Amino acid sequence: MAVAELTLGKGRLAADRLVAANINPRTGLATDYLNHFNEVVMMLEMLPAMPECAGDVLEWQPATYEQHFRASSFAEKQLAIDAFGAAPEAVRRALRDVVATLDTAVCEKQGRLRNADDIAGISEDIARQSVEEIRPLISAASAIIHGESTAIDTDDAGSQAEIDALFA
Repeated sequence: MAVAELTLGKGRLAADRLVAANINPRTGLATDYLNHFNEVVMMLEMLPAMPECAGDVLEWQPATYEQHFRASSFAEKQLAIDAFGAAPEAVRRALRDVVATLDTAVCEKQGRLRNADDIAGISEDIARQSVEEIRPLISAASAIIHGESTAIDTDDAGSQAEIDALFA
């Protein structure tokens, strides 16, 4: 069955199956994706005490939702990918927008590390920025995944109807 034929709440994407897989049945999104960001933020926050984490931070690469799950050990990774494809476009767009900002924020910190003559000298600042800038973005992505976000931008009546039905 092609992803385009899948519908949240029906067949292979039945709500009980999504819930069992830790995928939100209303949004079609899984919080496991946030691990991709939580891990790098944890390393950024540890830099002041463990500057050797800089190498791990520099190895981090942005990954789309689908890329993350294809490479993950998540038990229901194909289900997560299929549910994402069946999620309302406005929800996927909102998540992608927050993720683009997250990716930019992390890559900016990587650039600062890469260009630093003294990692210890900038590590406190990077750790603070990670808490102030990146953690709130992860929270925004979590709100979208959990269907709690009001940040979902709707450009047309069709999208608004999708969102209204999703959160009804």
